[in-house]
Order: sequence, then C-alpha cells, then structure tokens
Amino acid sequence: MAGIAVSYLVLCILPAGLALAAISDLTRMTIPNAIPAVILLSFFIFAPLVGLELSDIGMGIVAGIVVFVVCFSLFAANVMGGGDAKLLTAVACWYGFNQQLLVFLVATAFLGGILTIAILMIRAHSNTVLAMGVALPQSLTTASKIPYGIAIAVAGFMTCEYAPIVAMAMRAAG
Repeated sequence: MAGIAVSYLVLCILPAGLALAAISDLTRMTIPNAIPAVILLSFFIFAPLVGLELSDIGMGIVAGIVVFVVCFSLFAANVMGGGDAKLLTAVACWYGFNQQLLVFLVATAFLGGILTIAILMIRAHSNTVLAMGVALPQSLTTASKIPYGIAIAVAGFMTCEYAPIVAMAMRAAG
C-alpha cells in the first residue's frame, strides 16, 4: 500500500508544483523559491522509493547541474529570470540527462516562443483589450518581462510522463 501512496504522491507533486509556479508567475511575475525546492527535494526523496536505479538518479543530478549552468549563464546575461532558472533546474532532475530532458526543453522553448508572441500582441493592443472589459493581470499588459514559468509548466504537463520517475510511478500505480 505504501508503494501505491508514494506513486500517487510522485504523480501529483510535479504537476502541482508546475501549476503553482505558473499561477504565481502569471499573477506576481515571480516564482517562490519554495516551489522549485519542493520539486527538487521530492525527486531525491521519492526516486529511490519508486525504484529508480542509482544510475538514473545520478543522471537526474547531471541534468540538474547542466541545466543550472546554462540557466545561470542566461540569468547572468539578464536573459532569463532567476525563478525560471531554478524551476527548470529542479524539473530537469526529474527527467534525467537523456532524450526525455531534450523533449521537455524543446517543448519549453517552443511554448515559450508562442507565449512571448501572444503576450507581445496583447501588450501591443492592451488598450483595446482593456477597453473591451477583459481583466488581465499586469504581467500580460504592462510588465516588461515574460512570465516564462507558464511555458515551463505547460511543457512539463505535456511531457512529464516521459520523466523516468513518473513513468515508474505510473507503472506502480497500475
């Protein structure tokens, strides 16, 4: 029974964390540190419990380090927000350093491009949109940054079944 409970926790933690990050980024233009911290710690706690092999856990650590280095460089160049960098790093651990990570990152980049274009279009026509009575968060109308946590979350929702820890939890949950 404990195995099933752990599997269900694994299946809930990543999507819940991603949803909270997206909502926070949309409404406040920030991703609280607690969200990537819980996602990262959950990986280390639950990976062995669902039966993920030590080599797969190690590849999760490698993925996190590689993504952190790239994201930190982008953050230092003022191209990426710190919350986005921390979220991507934490989520990368769940995927491991393999093809599944690449699928997630490509989906994130693609969705981020669509999100950016959509927000720039909204901002270009914000007076018209607001005049129609549509209530939009400031992050969509006047902020200078893009709430990229939304793209990260949607990409995570779309690809989380490919994360080795999630795949193992899905098999255990039946």
